[in-house]
Amino acid sequence: MFTRLALENGEIFYGEGFGASGSCEGEVIFNTAMTGYQEILTDPSYCGQILTMTYPLIGNYGINPDDFESRQPFLRGFVVREACSHSNNWRTTESLSAYLQRHNILALAGIDTRALTRIIRQSGTMRGVISTEDTDDRELVQRAGRALSISGQNLLNEVTTPERYTIAAGGPRVVVLDLGLKQSIVKNLSKAGCEVVVVPAMTSAAEILALKPGALLLSNGPGDPKDAKQPLETTKNLIGKLPLFGICLGHQILALALGADTYKLKFGHRGANQPVKDLESTKVQITSQNHGYAIDEKTLVGLDISVTHRNLHDWTVEGIKHNTLPIFSVQYHPEAFPGPSDSAHIFQRFLSLIEA
Repeated sequence: MFTRLALENGEIFYGEGFGASGSCEGEVIFNTAMTGYQEILTDPSYCGQILTMTYPLIGNYGINPDDFESRQPFLRGFVVREACSHSNNWRTTESLSAYLQRHNILALAGIDTRALTRIIRQSGTMRGVISTEDTDDRELVQRAGRALSISGQNLLNEVTTPERYTIAAGGPRVVVLDLGLKQSIVKNLSKAGCEVVVVPAMTSAAEILALKPGALLLSNGPGDPKDAKQPLETTKNLIGKLPLFGICLGHQILALALGADTYKLKFGHRGANQPVKDLESTKVQITSQNHGYAIDEKTLVGLDISVTHRNLHDWTVEGIKHNTLPIFSVQYHPEAFPGPSDSAHIFQRFLSLIEA
């Protein structure tokens, strides 16, 4: 199936389509992970985006029922160098192409993903269109230029849980504000012995306090943190009332609630090999990441907040803590999946904060 990817800067890539047919629009980004494409596909943080995998062969072990991170894929489109048509793994129940087709996700194979990645790294993320339709190239480029930017979209309603649910355990109750939650976060909390209550993104502070939680976790999720107005208001109203822990988008929202600012990165951090230094222990962790925004460190001055972690590629803020209140957050994904488990201890730190 002849398929094209058109970028707003006029670049066009021609390849072979798989998955669904038609057209889709979104912010074009890349992920450098070598494994774990199923977990990546089902990470809700990719909502609104066309994802390019830099690893050249995708789909070789198919899709299985055990490695989903959410109820469905929320990304707009998927781009690979080579799509494996014959998956081989004892857990496989479906091919990658069949899975994408079932969820109406357009995918493109056979292009030079190295060239596409270089364009994004040099020019920054940009809007694009994948299309299998018989449309003029110039019109596709114009459509890419008219596509919605990630900033300004309310993506949380698309990815959050439609209703509250509980995973019972004998330990402290942790409410998770679902901003685009990965299920591995829930699994790690459960493994730590917590009773986990997952609530929709628009849940108010009063509703959360009525659940009598030991703490609140703000999850990962898609989009610009400044567009998450209700979660930001909820977080502001909970500061000082219970321990707070943020991951990725939750980390950014916590910073905004405490009075800091955020900004958009040129091309973001997306992969399973990002080095992060823990400034307190001086140890370096290899982390899994997926984000396009970061905390503006200059705006932390005077807020009684300490930087606890830094990205060793560009020195951006990867972790913060409040100096007097039980509040901390990390920009990376301690639950990984895919990725190394170097940062799994963060959940024990969260549990210790609750117990303290």
